[in-house]
Amino acid sequence: MGNGYFMLVSEPVGFGLKIIAPVDGGEKVRIGEATNYLSQNKLNCDPSVLKNAIDQNQDTVVHLGNVPCPAVRLTYNLSVEEGGMSATVRLYPASQTAEKMSVQEFIKELEAKQIRYGIKEERIREAFANQEYCTDIVVAEGKAVRQGTDAKIEYFFNTDVKAKPTVKEDGSVDFFNLNTINNCHTGDILAKLTPADLGDSGISVQGTTVKPKIVKNALLKYGNNVIMSEDKRVLTAKVNGHVTLVDEKVFVSNVLQLENVDISTGNIEYEGSVTVTGNVQSNFSVKAKGNIIVNGLVEGAFLEAEGDIIIARGMAGMSKGELKAGGNIVAKFLESTKATAGGYIAAESILHSTAIAGGDINVDGKRGFISGGRACATRMISAKTIGSPMGTSTIVEVGADPVVKFNLAQAQKQAAELSKDIKKLDPVITSFVNKRKQGVEINKKQLQYLASILQAREQKLMEYKKVSKELGILQEMIEMQTNAQVIVKDEIYPGAKIVIEDVSMAVQRSMQYCKFVKLHGDVKMVGL
Repeated sequence: MGNGYFMLVSEPVGFGLKIIAPVDGGEKVRIGEATNYLSQNKLNCDPSVLKNAIDQNQDTVVHLGNVPCPAVRLTYNLSVEEGGMSATVRLYPASQTAEKMSVQEFIKELEAKQIRYGIKEERIREAFANQEYCTDIVVAEGKAVRQGTDAKIEYFFNTDVKAKPTVKEDGSVDFFNLNTINNCHTGDILAKLTPADLGDSGISVQGTTVKPKIVKNALLKYGNNVIMSEDKRVLTAKVNGHVTLVDEKVFVSNVLQLENVDISTGNIEYEGSVTVTGNVQSNFSVKAKGNIIVNGLVEGAFLEAEGDIIIARGMAGMSKGELKAGGNIVAKFLESTKATAGGYIAAESILHSTAIAGGDINVDGKRGFISGGRACATRMISAKTIGSPMGTSTIVEVGADPVVKFNLAQAQKQAAELSKDIKKLDPVITSFVNKRKQGVEINKKQLQYLASILQAREQKLMEYKKVSKELGILQEMIEMQTNAQVIVKDEIYPGAKIVIEDVSMAVQRSMQYCKFVKLHGDVKMVGL
C-alpha cells in the first residue's frame, strides 16, 4: 500500500506538477496539501484543475508554466505530539531538477529543529528508500513516563462503625449482636501500608525530562497497644482486646469489666471500653475512651463514651440521668433522660426525654413510641407512635446536626468578637501613621507600644481567619444535610410538633402510616 503523492517535473515545454496515484488502497493526494506546497514555492495552479487531476486517480501532469522546472529540494511538514513524546513528518519529493537530500542531512535538520532524542534513523532510511511521500512517518519517539501510584493502607478489621441492632421476628431488638466491636489478639496484623510508587520520568523528543504526576504519600498512625514493624509498613496488636480506627489512627483497647457501678467502685474513668454486667446506680458516672456496655439497668447516672453506649435493660434517668456518646446509643428504653449521640440512637421507647442524634433516631420494637420531651436528629426519625392520645407535648425535629448548629453559632459569635477587637485597634495604628506623616517625633516607649498593638492585631487577624475558615466548613456541612424526614409507622397524635430545618407544623389531628418532609418551604405529610 502506498499513498499518492506529487512532484515537480520537466515537460517538453516548461514544467508541471505530476500527480502520482495511490497503490493498493493508499490515500489519494490531499488537495489542500498540494495547494500549500505550490503556495510555499510561489507557484500557481487553478484549484479546480488540480482537483480534477487528483480525482482521475491515475498518474497525470498538471501544466504549471513554460519556463524550466524550478529546483526544489525535498521538503517536509514536521509535527510534534502534545507532550513531546513523538515527532511525525510528511515528506514531499524533490523536483526532477533538484539535488537529492541525504538521510544524514535530513537528520541534521531535525536536530536543528530541536528533535534530539529517540530519532528513528532506520525508519527514516526506509522511508527515503521506499519514497514514502505524503505519508505520516514517525521519525522520533520519546521515552514514555511511567506514572506512579498513591500509597495505600489496608485495614484488617471492620472500619465501618455504622452497624445497627437487629430486629428479631417477635419485634424485639437484639442489643448484643451489634457487630460494632472488632476483637483482636496479640500479634494480629491490624493494618498494612503499601508505599507510594513515585513512577519514572520520561524524555521528550526535544530531550527534556518529563516528570510523572505527583502521588500521595501515607503513614500508618497508631495509638495504645499497637506495635509498628521496623520498616513502618505493618501494625500488629500488642494485647488482646478490640481495635478501632479514630481519625485514621489505629487503637487497641483493653476492656474493663465490672459487676456493678455503685458505692463499691465509685465513679469510673477509663482509657478503653467498659462492660458492666449488672447495673449502674443513680448519681454515679462512667467515662470511657471506647464503648460502654451495660447488661443491666442504668438509673439517674452519667455515662460518657467516645464510642458507643449500649444499655440492654434501658435507662430510668429520674430527670437527672444523662448519656453522651461520640458514636451510637442503643437502649431498651429511655425515660426521663437526656441522651446525645454523634451517631444514631436506637431504642424500643423514648419517654419524657431529650434525645439528640447526629445521625438517625430509630424507635422500633414492640412498643416503638416517642412520647413527651424532644427528639432531634440530623436526617431521619422513625417511630411507630409519636405523642399520645392524651395530647402529650412532643417535639420531633430533623434537619441540621444540632452539634453543628451549636458550633456554627459559637463560631459566628467568636468571629464577631474578633472583628470588633480588630476594629478597636485600627484607629490607634492609623493615629501613629498620621503622626509620622506630619513629622511628629515618636519616642522609644511609644514605638514599643505601637509594636505591641501591631502584634496584637496580627494575632487577632490570624485567629479571625482561622474562625472564618471553620465557619465556611460548618455552613457547608449544614447545606449538605438535606432530605430530612419523620416517619410514623403507626400513629401520631395531636400535641406533637414536627420541625424540619427552619419550618414547623403542629399536629392538629391523629394521622397514621405517614411521613413528614419539607416541601415548598413547609412541612408536609405524605403517605408511606
